[in-house]
Amino acid sequence: MKNFYITTAIDYANGAPHLGHAYEKVLTDVIARYRRLKGESVRFQTGLDEHGQKVEQGAEAEGIEPQVRCDRISEDFKGLCARLKITHDNFVRTTDESHKKVVCEILQKLFDNGDIYKGEYKGYYSQRQEQFLTLRDQEEGEWPALYGEVIEITEPAYFFKLKQHQDWLIQHLNDNDDFIFPKFRKNQVTEFLKEPLNDLCISRPLERLKWGIPLPFDEGFVTYVWFDALLNYISGAAYGTDEFEKNWPADYHVIGKDILVPPHSVYWPIMLKAAGFELPKTLLVHGWWLQSGEKMSKSSGKAVNPLDLIDQYGVDAFRYYVIREMKIGHDSNFSTEIFETRYKSDLGNDLGNLVSRAVNMTARYGAGIVPAETISGDPEKEVKETWENTIAELGELMDKFQYHIAL
Repeated sequence: MKNFYITTAIDYANGAPHLGHAYEKVLTDVIARYRRLKGESVRFQTGLDEHGQKVEQGAEAEGIEPQVRCDRISEDFKGLCARLKITHDNFVRTTDESHKKVVCEILQKLFDNGDIYKGEYKGYYSQRQEQFLTLRDQEEGEWPALYGEVIEITEPAYFFKLKQHQDWLIQHLNDNDDFIFPKFRKNQVTEFLKEPLNDLCISRPLERLKWGIPLPFDEGFVTYVWFDALLNYISGAAYGTDEFEKNWPADYHVIGKDILVPPHSVYWPIMLKAAGFELPKTLLVHGWWLQSGEKMSKSSGKAVNPLDLIDQYGVDAFRYYVIREMKIGHDSNFSTEIFETRYKSDLGNDLGNLVSRAVNMTARYGAGIVPAETISGDPEKEVKETWENTIAELGELMDKFQYHIAL
């Protein structure tokens, strides 16, 4: 029987966890727990993306090796999972030898099949986003602030053939209405695909970047961080073992809207098709947490440390708030005032009063004792049937629950 395989995006090893990281993990955990309640076998994966220029530069600024910095940051994110009571089955790190082996194997396969070729890149490069840009990325003739400093470069490079699969990808989106949830997010992808795709540069020269996975067919280059990172979904599904067929394809990739286009909706499906893998069933795309109308992030200085909220209110209250307050796919505004209102009204008044009344009525009318159910016939058989019926009814109710409607 196939496992229900669900993943978060892997977080970038370039800073401390914040509210956005916490929300994505709790959302994914809620779905995983629900599937387990339905009796399904679940594989839930999260992890850390540890290669790339920003990681290397961060380590240089601290005067330490990149691996040392990544080891420290990985403990921060594992600690976040523990504090949030996340029930993940696997925490993948892109510096794991098992992951690097899978990346090299798939790169070599694509190269041998003629899907990767050597050429020359000439154009614009954003060091902040670690990606090459085209003029269509500009807004009113200017580079958006999110790209930071953009430089013009010319260098030899290896390219992955994207553009030859563009028509296929458009058809796949048309034929698979549930590939992107919520469905309005699909518009971002279709708009992007109205313009011809360029082949994807998947290498960085060793003299410019050392912290990455060397290309197996040319060790003078390391692998582009996105090509490396996306393959965590394959390596973490136990690729190369008998377990892989029980896990793949993924049922849900839970991601933020900022990494839908182009990484997960263009690069990833084409990479999988070229390598001969079945595509994931659904990209579940959530929005951003905002504060005063702006995205909460490390760079904006508006990030909220979720551990502070957990220490003050408890993990269950925090989990309830983030799931209750954000409708999947849409942005939501965070404030401590809204948090406290939910805490007092929803949990304190509504749930608290319900529990209080139930306990008081049990004490008043039943001497504080819940009477045992009378069972006639075969007790073991009746208990088993009652349990199975309860699970079936719960599944039917949960299928109609608000988080599905919100999708």
